[in-house]
Amino acid sequence: MTKRVAAVDCGTNSVRLLVADVSGESLSDVERRMEIVRLGQGVDRTGRLAPEALERTFTAMRGYAKLIEQHAAEGRVPVRVVATSATRDAANRDDFTAGVREIFGVDPEVATGDEEARLSFTGATRGLAGGPVSDGAPYLVVDIGGGSTEFVVGSRSVEGALSVDIGCVRLTERHLRDDPPGERAVEAAIADIEAAMDRVEETVPVRRARTLVGLAGSVTTVAGIALGLPAYDPARIHHSRIPAGRVHEVTGRLLRMTHDERAAIPVMHPGRVDVIGAGALILDRIVRRYGFSDVVVSEHDILDGIAWSLA
Repeated sequence: MTKRVAAVDCGTNSVRLLVADVSGESLSDVERRMEIVRLGQGVDRTGRLAPEALERTFTAMRGYAKLIEQHAAEGRVPVRVVATSATRDAANRDDFTAGVREIFGVDPEVATGDEEARLSFTGATRGLAGGPVSDGAPYLVVDIGGGSTEFVVGSRSVEGALSVDIGCVRLTERHLRDDPPGERAVEAAIADIEAAMDRVEETVPVRRARTLVGLAGSVTTVAGIALGLPAYDPARIHHSRIPAGRVHEVTGRLLRMTHDERAAIPVMHPGRVDVIGAGALILDRIVRRYGFSDVVVSEHDILDGIAWSLA
């Protein structure tokens, strides 16, 4: 029996929608959307969600609610809204909750870092069976978001997971404010990343992993650049393998570029232009520290994990 579900992932940088049909071990997209809303604008500094950030987010969500209604073939489509790092950190998250309830008729779940990591792992690895790295377990799945990065190790199930407060928006606001950033700023960002990975290694068996799987917009954008794509192409990016040397090269280039130079890259989403350097740097430090020869890139992530949870 096929079940239609709707998953909404509200992160620090973007809000995304997946309407999908789930049947057995198959998940088929009906509608997949993403909008950059920068909900986490200034949260690291103020501890609050900015009114203009909330309004951008609610505007995108209202559009998603209409799409869900359009795809409700028979009866009501079950909806799950999961909010991540920025909302966890905000003192006024009740304002966010009230807005989501009004739009979707359900309360958002402010996911713990552990739950966020497990949903990301499910979304990323469930589609690997029979694929190019089906024999690559245990996997280290890294979901590089705007406010946090999730590290998850497992094979068929999660063996260890931790969410740490390094993300492309958070590191950009903390350290990489100049365009392009100076050497000291980059070194400060690297110090934050390395300190976070120290904490990860205390609880997650990262060095057992045979395959690195990278998720989310920073990783897929780096992949698109490394592949030399003339435009963003999810089909070409999904399950591509990007060599470590190309990750290092692309990261170095992005950190040396100006805003206008980054904006001119064909695969670059306008909402990622000012934060992609930090996102690439996180991926680069992970590859360097753990000695992976390449990264497998997945277009499936926490959003798909939320959809699977509804099934």
